[in-house]
Amino acid sequence: MTKKILVVDDESSIVTLLQYNLEQAGYTVLTASDGMEGYNAVLESKPDLIVLDLMLPKMDGMEVCKALRLQKINTPIIMLTAKDDEFDKVLGLELGADDYMTKPFSPREVTARVKAVLRRSTATIEEVPLNADSTFEYGSLRVYPERFEVFLRDQSLEFTPKEFELLVYLMENKNRVLTRDQLLSAVWNYDFAGDTRIVDVHISHLREKIEENSRKPFFIKTIRGIGYKFEEPKVV
Repeated sequence: MTKKILVVDDESSIVTLLQYNLEQAGYTVLTASDGMEGYNAVLESKPDLIVLDLMLPKMDGMEVCKALRLQKINTPIIMLTAKDDEFDKVLGLELGADDYMTKPFSPREVTARVKAVLRRSTATIEEVPLNADSTFEYGSLRVYPERFEVFLRDQSLEFTPKEFELLVYLMENKNRVLTRDQLLSAVWNYDFAGDTRIVDVHISHLREKIEENSRKPFFIKTIRGIGYKFEEPKVV
């Protein structure tokens, strides 16, 4: 089934360029020229992925991203930001974007990113592993990889596809120290040119959701100067 991509950008030349290249890659492309139109298009058309510009009329990209996540809509989002605006990149990720790209960019790079994000999010949600009953259970935390479900003290938690995939990967490698570069390669599946803050932001999201005290994490430990480790709680 053909995947639907929603492109939200107020620059018609960029929309035309992205639409042409994504359609050439085999996707169905919907477009919107402002944030409000884009937000409504997501609700009505339920795209498989959103390419969302940051600077938009009516609602900017941050507002759209935040509004969708508050509605529990976890459609993958690739945020388009101005070159070298580090604050915008990190804030976009904190609000729930799965990835970001800086302008100017090549259409080929956008297509590659779209394919990578779709492949990873689809694998996270749809692929049933050979052991369909696989469950991770540590104390009051239960994770069902094949069902895309997480429970903490029997309360269901909401995750974006990328947050969920990162959590499962950490659990699959429990008690093992993983570098930020390892996590980038395994979870995001392509080179981020050494920008490991995307890992730190997603780890912060996970801690806020699964830890009693995110400043003194019980599960996800920081290994200073190296990376992170999901630590299996010791049975007393």
